[in-house]
Amino acid sequence: MTRTNSLATRLFLTATAWVVVILVVTAFVLSSVYRGATERAFDRRLNLYLRTLVAEVASPPEPGEQQSPSLGEPLFELPLSGWYWEIAPTDGEKTEIRASRSLWDKKLPKLEDQGAELTTSGVRLGYVDGPEGQHLRMVERPVDLGADGKFRISVAGDATEITEETRAFDYYLGGTFAALSIVLALTTLFQVRFGLVPLKRLSQAISDIRSGQAERLEGTYPVELAPLAREMNALLDANRAIVERARTHVGNLAHAIKTPLSVIVNEAGAVRANGNTDDPLAEKVLEQADVMRDQVTHHLERARIAARVTIIGTVTDVTPALEALCRTMEKIHRNCDIDLKADARAKFRGEKQDLEEMVGNLVDNACKWAEHHVTIAVEVERVGAGDPSPKLRIVVDDDGRGLSDDERARVARRGQRLDETKPGSGLGLSIVVDLAALYGGSLTLGQAPIGGLRAELVLPGV
Repeated sequence: MTRTNSLATRLFLTATAWVVVILVVTAFVLSSVYRGATERAFDRRLNLYLRTLVAEVASPPEPGEQQSPSLGEPLFELPLSGWYWEIAPTDGEKTEIRASRSLWDKKLPKLEDQGAELTTSGVRLGYVDGPEGQHLRMVERPVDLGADGKFRISVAGDATEITEETRAFDYYLGGTFAALSIVLALTTLFQVRFGLVPLKRLSQAISDIRSGQAERLEGTYPVELAPLAREMNALLDANRAIVERARTHVGNLAHAIKTPLSVIVNEAGAVRANGNTDDPLAEKVLEQADVMRDQVTHHLERARIAARVTIIGTVTDVTPALEALCRTMEKIHRNCDIDLKADARAKFRGEKQDLEEMVGNLVDNACKWAEHHVTIAVEVERVGAGDPSPKLRIVVDDDGRGLSDDERARVARRGQRLDETKPGSGLGLSIVVDLAALYGGSLTLGQAPIGGLRAELVLPGV
């Protein structure tokens, strides 16, 4: 989940981003709705006080009655409490302003002067700055009592109630949505991981095919992946069919070329058998026929190996194969002691026959030139933990005379031999180089610690 090119990471980040955006937008909407509802409830309270004052003004008190209306709210009696009412004449005939005791000697501002428009119910609503810089929510209504005069009746309340209620709601809303975001993110993570399980299973199945543990994609896959699995199996079948046809064509070509070549060699040999031992043409034909046979064998073998390399899923256990090879080489080279040290986990991503051919050529060459001792070391190398492409390193050392840098370069070329007294065609190391290259590996020649030649073969492992 840490890689930016991960499909799971993209799905998780995209889903999480949308969840956060949706929750933030929803939080703003809910906060606005709640603030509006709080304001409307506050306005209903102010309008209730306003209607009470209008009723008081519309019903003048009898002589001797209380002049100051009572709204049943103690806050209107406390000085500068934030709750105020005011009745001010507007017709110019009367100048006496009646106000709540809480207003003290202050006056309320006019919403009309601030540009507030009358609502359909005939009142003005808005926020104003009251005494001592208090933030007030105020309702104002003009009243025309005819002969009794015109008045402006105002009621204001402390707007911090609205702010505090909204802030408390935002606090709980934020906490709830934060917890919800975490839950949704974890749910999204679970859904992504659960949803991508079939892809992981498909990847593991392909890895099993590549490592030789399976030949086809088996099992049931979701409808989105089932066509991919079918096409992959069809591709594997087509690959095997192509390889099989290539093997057949190589075999046919080998027979087609070797038969006439054998006829040529037999005819030239017959000429020599008839007493013409000095016939230059027969000598040249036999000489070139030997060269042609080596070349044909080399290139047909290379074509055969190339066809085999394309097969997916072939894996060879290295240790058993090399142990059998060492026993064979010790029987052929009785004066040579071969010491094998191999990692039991070593596996070659290729066919056993090819491994035996490459290592066999190296060991055979080492035994030919060694004094008494040949060592074989097999190691598995990984670049890092979980490296999907480990390397198999096979090192063959002998205690012979060794080779110079120039000689090592020459023997790696096809057919280049430094000593014609040793048996062989001179193609051994060249075949190893070609086979290793076909598998994506390499052969390096160097100086062995025990004094002779070191051949280091690197091949794909498992």
